[in-house]
Amino acid sequence: MNQRRLCKGLDCGKEATLQCPSCIKLDVAGSYFCSQTCFKDNWTTHKAVHKRTGEPSGSDPWPGYKYSGPLRPLYPLSPRREVPADIPRPDYAETGIPLSELSVKSSSTIEAVSEADLVVLRKVCQLGREVLDIGLAAVKPGVTTDEIDRVIHEATIARGAYPSTLNYNGYKKSCCISVNEVICHGIPDQRPLQEGDIVNLDVSLFKDGFHTDLNETMPVGKIDDEASRLIKTTRECLENAIATVKPGGLYRDLGNVIEKHAKSQGFSVVKSFLAHGIHRHFHCAPNIPQYARNKGIGVMKVGHVFTIEPMINVGTWKDQMWPDEWTAVTADGKRSAQFEQMMVVTKTGVEVLTARRV
Repeated sequence: MNQRRLCKGLDCGKEATLQCPSCIKLDVAGSYFCSQTCFKDNWTTHKAVHKRTGEPSGSDPWPGYKYSGPLRPLYPLSPRREVPADIPRPDYAETGIPLSELSVKSSSTIEAVSEADLVVLRKVCQLGREVLDIGLAAVKPGVTTDEIDRVIHEATIARGAYPSTLNYNGYKKSCCISVNEVICHGIPDQRPLQEGDIVNLDVSLFKDGFHTDLNETMPVGKIDDEASRLIKTTRECLENAIATVKPGGLYRDLGNVIEKHAKSQGFSVVKSFLAHGIHRHFHCAPNIPQYARNKGIGVMKVGHVFTIEPMINVGTWKDQMWPDEWTAVTADGKRSAQFEQMMVVTKTGVEVLTARRV
């Protein structure tokens, strides 16, 4: 018996006999239209079906790629999450190109944020803390990293803020979630968290003209002693470095403090990724290496706002990049942890803007 097919055109519903040629090639069922005109009118939305179908699937989206450790991504990725039109956006939200940031990329000049701007920035940073804590509360075995991304996205827009990572240089998600051997910039996907994992949630948001950026690593259920030591040591590396921040301090000295403590516990420090200045730009000067004997530039002055974010590994400090060109993992597949806070240099030392308020 012949099946009656209805047109896929928006609000059409007429009987349809014409099938999309691309859908035939991709073996996508049910893509029928009543006429060529209806097909062309709906092409912009319909073509998204082809993209979703063409994405890698299963636990290994890149056949033949040699992973450094046991973790595998699980595709397909969910569609890009929507941000309400009334929420102000950074300049890269539509194009993916942070033009204002690129305009100062080659400059080593470190801007001192005014007291008036700090009033706004403190509020934005505390919203970031709220969102991160909401995300951390969602972590448990069986929950996918994509679901945690949804939780973080919804908490962000509920506060009238834009998730800073979304479409930043083309990044597809509203936060970064890094599991086990992932050092940073893990893309949330369909993999459920497992008992014994460690996971880092990296949250950034943009509101009232300013960005905030912070992250934490936490256990998923019960973890082994090595993972517990790694998390504890990484947090201590951050705390030790923050304790040295004051006017006149050298940014390059932060890496000495971090590496001294990490090495004392038998761990290594990642060298490929830097802490950074942040305020109206998501990333700007100073660029701050987190390892010892570095060539970081700059002297701390009152009003400088920046992050400290040590990435500490169980094994080698070396990293490699997954084919998505975002996910950085340890070269030996052993675990990595990170903690990040955002702070401002004060006359007497430092104020941690993203600290959890008791």
